[in-house]
Amino acid sequence: MTGPRGARRHLPAIAFFVTPFAALFALFYLVPIGYAIVQSLYKVERTGTFGPAREVFGGLAQYRRVFTDSPFWHSVERVLLFGVVQVPIMLGLALILALLLDSGLVRGKRFFRLAFFLPYAVPGVVAAIMWGYLYSPNLSPFTAVTANLDLLGADLVLWSIANVVTWVYVGYNMLILYSALLAIPPEIYEAARIDGAGVIRTAWSIKIPMVRPAIVLTTVFSIIGTLQLLAEPQVFRSFSSAVSSTYTPNLTVYATSSVPNFHLAAAFSVVLALATFVLSFSFLKFTQRRGAR
Repeated sequence: MTGPRGARRHLPAIAFFVTPFAALFALFYLVPIGYAIVQSLYKVERTGTFGPAREVFGGLAQYRRVFTDSPFWHSVERVLLFGVVQVPIMLGLALILALLLDSGLVRGKRFFRLAFFLPYAVPGVVAAIMWGYLYSPNLSPFTAVTANLDLLGADLVLWSIANVVTWVYVGYNMLILYSALLAIPPEIYEAARIDGAGVIRTAWSIKIPMVRPAIVLTTVFSIIGTLQLLAEPQVFRSFSSAVSSTYTPNLTVYATSSVPNFHLAAAFSVVLALATFVLSFSFLKFTQRRGAR
């Protein structure tokens, strides 16, 4: 029987396994968050125009600047539009590829599984540089396309970045969904075949509903990644004048910290983290309510 005495007897073992994670979690997650919050509550003052700078407690002064900073909120709107379009396309492609690998219609599953996942092994910066050259009219081998479409112009550069992100992360999300498909008991498929369900009907009525938790998980990851977009637009600044230093929220944080204005950058970071939490949590609550119906 397991009672209070039994639980106390296992406390040393529990502490042994939990302490390393707790220590790393506190050191690399909780401490930086706390430090950012503290920094966001200070501001820099000078005595006269060229006087020495000194840090003083500013309360919510930095947050007032954040909420009146229109370039920052325009960048938030831009990545939200990016996510509304890019995330469904990316996850839709990932789900289709996972279903194809799991369908039995594809030969050489190991090869295609590796081929689909391979772009994720390419660092985001390298992928952005590679695609940036492909988009450049003077450097691209696809001049028939780049001569007629300004893929680095103000109208299309956001979707050019979306293409890079999709190319990199489709295989990563495919692997998560494919792993969830492999966990479905074979007896369910056997029952579906006996009932006369074909490949498409089985995928629509059995596979997709049963991997719904994995779809929700990849969507949450994608929401977080969308709001954290940094490497790809930072690289594209070298290829396109349409990508400014405030093009995405994280670029705004990076540019502000480079001024340097660490306190305002910390306030931007805290607000961005809260926005990411609210969007992710709202999506989870929405999916839970839909699933409970």
